[in-house]
Amino acid sequence: MELFDIKRGDRLESVRVKPFRYEKDIQNIVEKNLIQVFDLEFVCSEMTIKNFRIDTLCYDKSNKSFVIIEYKKGKSYSVIDQGYSYLSLMLNNKSDFILEYNENKSGNLKRGNIDWTQSKVLFISPNFSTYQKESINFRDLPIELYEIKRFSNNSIIINQIKGEGSESVSKLSKGKGVIGKVSKEVKVYSEEDIVSFGEKEIQSLYYSLRSSILELEDVEIQPRKKYIGFVRDRNICSVFIQKKKIKLWINMKKGELNDGQGIMRDVSHIGHHGIGDYETLIDNDDDIEYILSMIKQSYYKQD
Repeated sequence: MELFDIKRGDRLESVRVKPFRYEKDIQNIVEKNLIQVFDLEFVCSEMTIKNFRIDTLCYDKSNKSFVIIEYKKGKSYSVIDQGYSYLSLMLNNKSDFILEYNENKSGNLKRGNIDWTQSKVLFISPNFSTYQKESINFRDLPIELYEIKRFSNNSIIINQIKGEGSESVSKLSKGKGVIGKVSKEVKVYSEEDIVSFGEKEIQSLYYSLRSSILELEDVEIQPRKKYIGFVRDRNICSVFIQKKKIKLWINMKKGELNDGQGIMRDVSHIGHHGIGDYETLIDNDDDIEYILSMIKQSYYKQD
C-alpha cells in the first residue's frame, strides 16, 4: 500500500522510505525516545563487559528489570543465539549491571530490587529476514523484534514482529546449553498463565471483560508477571486474576477519574501491582458496564 502526505489544497504527495545509513542513526532516535516508544528508562550506551558490547541498556520500572537493545542493519545473524548470549551475560554478571545503573542514574539499586526473571532483549532493525521472524515463534521467548522505517516526510514507524507459536522455547534446548540455563531463570508470562489462577467463573468473567475492552480501537494485551495490561500507546488499565475475584486498576492519576458511584479505591499512597491510582474488585458482572465507562475515560485521555 502506498503512503501519501496531504499537502495544501488536499494535494497528495507520495511518501518514500528514507533508509537509515548507519545503525547509529537508529540508536540515536530510539535512545532519545525510549520513554515514549517503549516506556523504558535509558541507562547507558555502549556498555562493554566480557568482550560483549551492549548497544543500549535500559531499565523497565514497571517490571523492575533490565532490558538490552541491539540495533541491526544486516540479516546474517541469529536473533535466538545472540539474544540468549546477552541474557546469559546479564544473569552471570548481575552486579555489573546494577553498578552501571547506579553510576549512571545516581541510584541505589540492590540485587534484591531487580526481578531478573523479567530480563529481555530487543532487536531493532529496518528489516528482518523470514528466517529471523519465524525463529521467534515461541510463546515464552524473552526476545522481541521491532522493525523501524523512516520516511521522506520525517515520519517514523516502529512495528513489533510478534511470534505466533504455541510451543515453549525449552523444546529448542531440552534444558541444556545457554538457552536451557537462561530459561531456568527468565520467565515470560502468557495471558493464559495469569488467567489460570482464577476459578472457572472468574476466568469467564475476565474473558467477558476482555472482549469489551478490546472493542476499543487499537487496544492490545500485554501480559506481565503480576498482571495483564491493556495498552494503546500507554497502559489503559491492568488486571490481576485472583482465585475468586478480579483486581482492576485504571491508569489515571488521583483526582482525574470521574467515579460517580464511588466504587474505585484510591491506591495512590500504597504499593500495588498494576498501573494507576484507582483500584476496584470484581467478582460478578453487576458493575461491568459502569467499570467499562471508567476504563474509557483512561482510553480517551490519550487522545
